[in-house]
Amino acid sequence: QVQLVESGGGLVQAGGSLRLSCAASGRTFSSYVMGWFRQAPGKEREFVAAISWYGDSLTYADSVKGRFNISRDNAKNTVYLQMNSLKPEDTAVYYCVADFKHYSTNPSRYEYWGQGTQVTVSS
Repeated sequence: QVQLVESGGGLVQAGGSLRLSCAASGRTFSSYVMGWFRQAPGKEREFVAAISWYGDSLTYADSVKGRFNISRDNAKNTVYLQMNSLKPEDTAVYYCVADFKHYSTNPSRYEYWGQGTQVTVSS
């Protein structure tokens, strides 16, 4: 069993930055792929970014490419999402995810989900 706890969400003006963190516990951190998804009100959950077991592969949604950066610190059991040049359309609940087997943009491939953290970008 893996527990994921996100932090770092909040309210920011357009053009600003936030860094989300996700602390994991329950198993060797380097054993699983980590990622972030988000869900805005009235919209489906969408992929944001993923990072492979040792961080050698990174994948981003086109909508965040060049603005967001995913990273992980296996010694601290933490994955990060640095979000720059934020836009109002980035407003959503952001979820940290983990899976032992799959490196994917498909939410159904991820077994473990955090509780989510709200990010609100004002115009």
